[in-house]
Amino acid sequence: MPIAPSPVIDKPDLRPKPLLSFWQIFNMSFGFLGIQFAFALQNANASGILRNYGAEVEQLSWFWLAAPLVGLIVQPIVGHYSDRTWNRLGRRRPYFLAGAILSSCALTLMPNAGILGSIAPLVIVGAAFLMIMDACFNLAMEPFRALVADNLPDSQRTKGFSIQTCLIGIGAVAGSLLPSILYNWFDVPKEAPEGVVGLNIRYAFYIGAVFFVGSVLWTVFKTKEYPPKDYEQFHGKNEDHHAGLSSIFRDFANMPRTMKQLGLVQFFSWFALFGMWVFTTDSIATHIMGLSVNDKSSDSYREAQNWTGVIFSVYNGVSAIYALCLPWIANRIGRKKTHAVSLIAGGVGLISIYFAPNKEFLIFSMVLVGIAWASILAMPYVILSSSIPAGKMGIYMGIFNFFITIPQILNGIIGGPAVKHLYNNQPVYALVLSGICMLCAAVSVIYVYDPATIAVVEEKQ
Repeated sequence: MPIAPSPVIDKPDLRPKPLLSFWQIFNMSFGFLGIQFAFALQNANASGILRNYGAEVEQLSWFWLAAPLVGLIVQPIVGHYSDRTWNRLGRRRPYFLAGAILSSCALTLMPNAGILGSIAPLVIVGAAFLMIMDACFNLAMEPFRALVADNLPDSQRTKGFSIQTCLIGIGAVAGSLLPSILYNWFDVPKEAPEGVVGLNIRYAFYIGAVFFVGSVLWTVFKTKEYPPKDYEQFHGKNEDHHAGLSSIFRDFANMPRTMKQLGLVQFFSWFALFGMWVFTTDSIATHIMGLSVNDKSSDSYREAQNWTGVIFSVYNGVSAIYALCLPWIANRIGRKKTHAVSLIAGGVGLISIYFAPNKEFLIFSMVLVGIAWASILAMPYVILSSSIPAGKMGIYMGIFNFFITIPQILNGIIGGPAVKHLYNNQPVYALVLSGICMLCAAVSVIYVYDPATIAVVEEKQ
């Protein structure tokens, strides 16, 4: 099977792209603030919502399969068509604007599954809304990374993806904390009978819907994309412009070597993250608070759910700060070592949850996870963007999502049965496995071929 070349994107025979200011990069990525605000609401609360709708703990990973399955299908298709789109809104912006509008509708439905509870079991309706929400999130999210790679020269991409990661962290902190803020500061009640989502969480989802659309509109109106003629001067002509969907399979077969190697790193990283998102609430409830695995609607369980939001805000807040340090660290020790060290921190953080004497200790655990999360959201894309042809930036960013969704699908299939049959209904062991996988990702990244690094070494020689 032929291997596509791994070019450094700013070729000498093309016109160099102009450097962008901090605020231009900021505006370009601001929409991700709203996307991650919504993702944080989902990550911190979806398991608790589904449990309240009647799901058993071993079923959670199956319901969470909706997210990676939808992403596996949606992102490559959106990437393929966004590479070939141009209208008054541009190339990428039409997709994340449509995704934002649809996502906001889905956010209002997820905590209100009871409105359709008469036509299907409540947990099935909730899972269906989760799948719809994930499809819309993926439609909005996929073009953002391609937009950064489109508009920035290679020398600014670490900075660009780091600013994007910082905004992701800020949005995620706000989304993770919002239900607790509504309850503790504004006395919005969290108590609700089984089968009904607490009012604080419902209001948080409504606010998230408004914020999602607002932040994406900011990017749409504040960011310009290069029109086709200018784009070709910077990137060269895309000879595959009119190719059909079948070209996705051809591009997959010819993916660059760097992308294949990063795929293993991503596999371990996202297998770990999926386990953390699915099982943290029940790990706190059973391992730290001593609740029964069958307890899924008591005040204590809701406290565990709210604490999940608090500690998830910690790792997202740390990621926002650490992301701004990534360019400085990468300039000194290299992109691969930066990612490896960060992943080691995340692995130690996840494993430390098993040894937590109380729920407050998890703040320390999530500080370490936040370091890894910042790097996962930035460094693989920085390395990848230097190895793929510019005219295929959208499709390869979409295909790269395979290495994010497939490990989540695998964990979704085996994670629940493993908790029940191997871990004796102790979900904390799923978090320990996540930590081990994060350490495996750290080892894997050392062996990745980084064409930009090689180019710099050759230039010095």
